[in-house]
Amino acid sequence: MKNRTTSASPEWRDDREEIARLLPPPADRDVPHEQHLRHKDLLMHTIDRDRADRADQAVRTRPARRLLRPALLAPATALALACVLTAGIALTDSDDKGSHRAASDMRPAAALLDRISTAAGERTALTVRDDQFVYTKEKTRGADVTTGKAVLGPLTDREVWSAQEPGRLLKLGLVREDGETFPINAELGDTHGTAAGISRPTYHWLSSLPTDPDKLLTYLYGKTPHATGRERDQAVFEQIGSLLGTLMPPRTAAALYRAAAKIPGVTPAPKAHDAIGRQGLGIARDDTRYGIRTEWVFDTKDYAFLGSRTYLTRDGSYGKSGTLLSSSAELTHAVVDKAGESPTAG
Repeated sequence: MKNRTTSASPEWRDDREEIARLLPPPADRDVPHEQHLRHKDLLMHTIDRDRADRADQAVRTRPARRLLRPALLAPATALALACVLTAGIALTDSDDKGSHRAASDMRPAAALLDRISTAAGERTALTVRDDQFVYTKEKTRGADVTTGKAVLGPLTDREVWSAQEPGRLLKLGLVREDGETFPINAELGDTHGTAAGISRPTYHWLSSLPTDPDKLLTYLYGKTPHATGRERDQAVFEQIGSLLGTLMPPRTAAALYRAAAKIPGVTPAPKAHDAIGRQGLGIARDDTRYGIRTEWVFDTKDYAFLGSRTYLTRDGSYGKSGTLLSSSAELTHAVVDKAGESPTAG
């Protein structure tokens, strides 16, 4: 990667010095052959729809609709609810056309994402059959905002089995949380089922995505659901984060990281840590409109994805600056033959 001489601000210099301190020398990097990518809930489309409905109800002063079953809520749910409730009214995104812009503060983040991308691209591709399931085990923590205040819940174990069949499915898999197991169903009212795609990213669908970062980013801006209460750039950044959470074809993962570097406002986060306190190399973006920050955390040695967290960056009705909304820590990823089956059983 070519070095560039820039007139960096003191903050950029501090970021680069911190990142340089944490990064291992490139020659000593040992890239593992296992996939260490995070899997979040397959119901992001339901969450986005729920947020839009809530904003519409706030405008009409209607009572709030019933929440989804708590065991089926991903950590991202807290962010989704916080965004829309902070907004209070329906707003129109200024960059609704889906175009992405060049950003002036991208250089520090781009350098780190370039190394993460290179490491991801060198990992070994998996063979995943259509009749199998992608298994994920993680620690998660989320805040409940239904009372008007962010009330942080306990750290919980979460296991997800995601069906890999490409066609439309009514049963998308299973989720186990707090010792209880529930089915992951297609979106309510969708009698035809959900096909593989951005709301149900199977391994084969991910392998079909463009590997050119610019083309991939254009695709994501066009396909990421529009939701009231989020900046468009933030929505795409979070969408990439959710895609990174599943077992990923190496070329796709590499392209996603380089695409993320092109989103305006993406910065390094040297002090980022996951839900169980593992500190690593951080990549973050602030939703400045609503005062919310989302961070991704990567291992300092092999650049594996460790987890994420989202928190408030300014005082508001739901809590003070620094209030945690959601966090996760990735533990295990595997491919199994049956939903509910542990990787060791296979």
